[in-house]
Amino acid sequence: MALGDLIRDARKQVQLSQKDFAGRLKNKDGESISPQYLNDIELNRRVPPEYLLTQLAQKLALDEDLLRALAGQFPSSAGKRHSPKKLALALKAYRRTLEKS
Repeated sequence: MALGDLIRDARKQVQLSQKDFAGRLKNKDGESISPQYLNDIELNRRVPPEYLLTQLAQKLALDEDLLRALAGQFPSSAGKRHSPKKLALALKAYRRTLEKS
């Protein structure tokens, strides 16, 4: 499942329109995102930044790590707290786990 599909399905499950839900999501400047921006995310035309993924996870009761994985993102703190070697080992373990299932 693509990131936008997951977000759209979760939004519909909580019975919110794109307009209403977009009004609950804030940009870094504190302003609501536009319904068109949310539409672009749901249609997989745009990948939301990390701060928006966090909001989406919280407001839709979704796993933030799953959203990050579908978005192809690492938490920005990962590179600050871990060495490149440790991150590479974690990715290898991740691939091995997925290949087993």
